[in-house]
Amino acid sequence: MSISVVEPENYESQLVEKKTKTAQQFAEFDLPEIEVFESPRSHYRMRCEFRVWHDEDDLYYVMFEKGNKHARIRIDHCPMVSERIHNVMFELLEAIKPSEVLRRKLFQIDFLSTLSGELLVTLLYHRPIDEVWAEEARVLKEKFNIQLIGRSRKTKILLDQDFVVETLNVKGGEFHYKQVENSFSQPNAEVCQHMINWAIDATEGAGGDMVELYCGNGNFTLPLAQNFRRVVATEISKTSVRAAQYNIEVNGVENVDVVRISSEEFSQVLSGAVEKRRTKDLGLKECNFTTVLVDPPRSGLDDDTVKQVQNYDNILYISCNPETLKTNLEEITKTHKLERFAIFDQFPYTDHLESGVFLTRK
Repeated sequence: MSISVVEPENYESQLVEKKTKTAQQFAEFDLPEIEVFESPRSHYRMRCEFRVWHDEDDLYYVMFEKGNKHARIRIDHCPMVSERIHNVMFELLEAIKPSEVLRRKLFQIDFLSTLSGELLVTLLYHRPIDEVWAEEARVLKEKFNIQLIGRSRKTKILLDQDFVVETLNVKGGEFHYKQVENSFSQPNAEVCQHMINWAIDATEGAGGDMVELYCGNGNFTLPLAQNFRRVVATEISKTSVRAAQYNIEVNGVENVDVVRISSEEFSQVLSGAVEKRRTKDLGLKECNFTTVLVDPPRSGLDDDTVKQVQNYDNILYISCNPETLKTNLEEITKTHKLERFAIFDQFPYTDHLESGVFLTRK
């Protein structure tokens, strides 16, 4: 994670700049009014990682200037991370310092927190760790009331569990999500709630069934299921698929199926070009897919998937990269009209911006 300057007094003007830039970047399209969803001004990141620097007997966190791995900055205060992380991270390092077992060749600490106060900490080492490490680490676990993992090459020591359970309040009630260490989860939980609520509102009345590509742990899948008869979602990561299935069960959602398959392969299955054993029992031919939800990586949608999503009446596109979103929209808007356009400030005080668009067939 690179350093950001947290300046709450400048937040509003920076957000206005982001909206203006977005309007200019997408000016070639017939844009509806851009909807803007703000972030908390501070303590907004629910997950982060820090390098640990050793300076004789001292230990401290460092981050690096963007684009320069060698320009390190000592971190003694970090207003961007959640209050749960901030309240633990510095005291945790002080507790590690006196222990040769815990500090030796420790090079990174990862944090994953939730709005409900759970915290998972991973200590990463450039040396083997063993039960001697685990015995001292358990003291940390109890002292700070955290889940704790130790990692070194080819070794993972799990003291209890490798996940936290997040609770998000969205339209339709509370939803609980298993978020697993080293797996993707939305970094800004408050903004994530805005994103889900916006997506529910945008697809209200769509009816029929929905297909989702890149579903992750079911972050959007489960709340959106209330708007559809059935949802079929795809994800390639084994860990995310298992988490999604856990989340389906714990939330009592009965109209969602998650299948482990790439978006490209699933597009081919839906088009009838290929058959896959893992999709045979889904009864896809009985579905009336009116809507597709895509939340692709920064590379956006490949050409084949763009063609596939154009087969649906409604397209809900969540984007983490305006450049690839714009490229995809150049093709998609040949067949579909932009009805809603939102920006979500997941990463305040940076140039990064999440977007959401909802399109209907012309």
